[in-house]
Parts: sequence; structure tokens; C-alpha cells
Amino acid sequence: MRNPPRPAAVQRFAVVLSRPESAENVGLAARAMKTTGFADLRLVLDGPLDPAAYRTAVHAADILDGARLSANLEDAVSDLHLVFAATARSRKNFEVLPFDAALERLAGAPRGLRVGLLFGNERTGLSSDELSLSNVRFAIPQAARQPSYNLAAAVLLVLFGLFSRSAAGRYPPGSPPGRVPLARREQDALRRRLLQNLEETGFIHATN
Repeated sequence: MRNPPRPAAVQRFAVVLSRPESAENVGLAARAMKTTGFADLRLVLDGPLDPAAYRTAVHAADILDGARLSANLEDAVSDLHLVFAATARSRKNFEVLPFDAALERLAGAPRGLRVGLLFGNERTGLSSDELSLSNVRFAIPQAARQPSYNLAAAVLLVLFGLFSRSAAGRYPPGSPPGRVPLARREQDALRRRLLQNLEETGFIHATN
């Protein structure tokens, strides 16, 4: 039996796992993607994907087969227009949106935009450098700080949040097409150029 065609509302989303430690978690994340209709999986790994991921990717081997592997996060998100990063704790240098607010912004992103859903390492989460490669940060609510959500569980919560809204017809599949922002590769190049200019003019220096 062939899989039904994926609606455009989910085709534009990519799930990005940065430095996952557990191959089983990668497989479970792929399974979560399959059950909610998502397909674009990107992995930031030092080497090839551990075959153990296939043990937990029940009926989702095609997601793993088609996964894009990158040696660094900058490459993994380079063609995306917006990146939403999940973080388990408040951040001093970044605004962190509530979960529902993030889902509404994700759902309403203009059609034609490629949107990344970024998740970090199981133990350490996302570093400040990794967060700087995202546009929006959000937190998934939980009753206590510890234990935090398992990586695959966090992926499922976000994808199901989007899927359930789409299935219930509570939002259109993105707002009408508008002005498309630069892809992350251009955004990051501009950010580096701005910082370089600020340093060269003395605005940024060792004491500030």
C-alpha cells in the first residue's frame, strides 16, 4: 500500500537533530515523523548513521534512508529560511517563546518558506553557538525541571502539535506567500560581516 501524499503544510518542515548520542533516539524520531506525516530529517553527526537507528524506526526506514547528514549545524540549516530551536531551559541571551506561541508561529509561517525544527544533544541540549544559528527559540512545558523530555519524545510533541492543528483545521497551512527571507547561509554570512565591521570600527572590543 502506497503512502498518501504529504500535504504541503508539512513538506516545508525539516527536523534537525544536532549531535544526537543515541541511534535509537534517531530511529524513534524518524518513527514520530512518519506517523505525523513529516519526511525531511537532517542529522549533524561526526560519522555515518549507526545502523541501530533502524531497530526503532518501525516502518520509517525510508525517513532514515533519505536523511541528510552534515558534519556541522551550519551546513544542515543552510538552505532553510527560518529555524525554530527547542530548549529545555531559560536563556540569558535569547528570548524563549512558550510552546503554544511557537506552534502558532510555526503554523502561520508564510507558504514557500522552508522551516527547520532544531533539537540538541540528549545530555547537553543546544549550545549558545548552535542557538545562534536559529531564528526563534521555544520551550516545551514540563512539570519539573528533571527529568527532561527524551529527545525523541520532544520531537514527537512538536510534530504532533503541528499535525493536530492541521488535522483539526484550526489554522490554514501557512499564511499566503509573502516576502521570503534570506536562507540561513546568507543570514549567517550577513551576521558575520556585521560583527566584523563592528570589530574593525572599534564598536566591539575586549572590554564590552
